[in-house]
Amino acid sequence: MKKYCIDTSGITNPLEQMPEDIHVAIWSGVSRLLTGGVFAVTTEIYDEMTRIPGSVGASISGSKRAMVLEVGDSSWDWPAYIDASRMLHERYEPYVSEWHGGMARTVGLNDLSIVALAIALRLPLVSMEVPVLQAGYNPSTNKRRIPDICTAERVEHLSFNDLLRREGIRG
Repeated sequence: MKKYCIDTSGITNPLEQMPEDIHVAIWSGVSRLLTGGVFAVTTEIYDEMTRIPGSVGASISGSKRAMVLEVGDSSWDWPAYIDASRMLHERYEPYVSEWHGGMARTVGLNDLSIVALAIALRLPLVSMEVPVLQAGYNPSTNKRRIPDICTAERVEHLSFNDLLRREGIRG
């Protein structure tokens, strides 16, 4: 059963700060979640995640069927995902990096895809991004990040530590 949507940063950033060879218990618990089907991702996010090295990356690469929700698969409400995706593209067009010359430190299309999935599934989204204001940017600028969009769209945003606490994973 899906419990969370997860952005690539929800794994890569913590893995950089807490290498799996030192924090074995934490990453073993996360790997169980990855292979256990609790995370939902889009194809785009999964493709990014397959570049993660080590045993965590191997858990991801071996869990495509458990993680990726494909458009057209009747086992989930993919039309709701398409609707949410269209809405986000329209609402956040001024903030999408790919549509504005690769504008740095703002939301990308893959980011919108995982937020759309969280909206469609009504699940919290795990990422390590911080809101624009917390990152030191003026919120009146054309920058937005995953947590900013989650807040605006009433999607619960979780950090990696929030995920560990919810799942009772300790080091």
